Amino acid sequence: MNLTLAFTQAYLAAESHEPETHSPIFPEKPEMIYGGIAFVIVILLFWKLGVFKMIAKALKDRTAKVQKELDDSAAARNSAQAESAQIRQAAGDIESERARLFAEAEADAAALIVDGRSRLETEVAELEARADADIAAAASRGSDELHADIARMSGAASERLIPSVLDDATQNELIESFIAKVGASS
Repeated sequence: MNLTLAFTQAYLAAESHEPETHSPIFPEKPEMIYGGIAFVIVILLFWKLGVFKMIAKALKDRTAKVQKELDDSAAARNSAQAESAQIRQAAGDIESERARLFAEAEADAAALIVDGRSRLETEVAELEARADADIAAAASRGSDELHADIARMSGAASERLIPSVLDDATQNELIESFIAKVGASS
């Protein structure tokens, strides 16, 4: 217990003894001297080991890296702007190409219509000519068939009428004159 009491008394004594400083800004002289000497030793040690050169090199490398990134981003921006301009131009080209294709399609359609009409007119003319020829042939056939039917009917009628109207002597005379005519014309 004595030990605890001794520590407590020492603690209280240390707490009650506050260091007095003469200036609220600057520390005491011995602290300034020891701190200044330690600072100079650390600076000389850093200089001797090349820490300042390493720091300068690291800062220079970092500056170069940042500059490279800035240059890369500027190049990427320029590339994007150029690509954007190309896309805008291509969009304009697409519109003009579209208009040209529509005009071409309309011209082709008009040509097809004209060609189709001319072929249709030619085909209609051929069909009309063929129909006229068929009508003429049918009329000719009909006329020939009618003449043949008339000749056959008149021959049958004359075979029936002649024997009843003519006697045998007149009939023989007619046959002989017909034979003579046919022989003379041959």
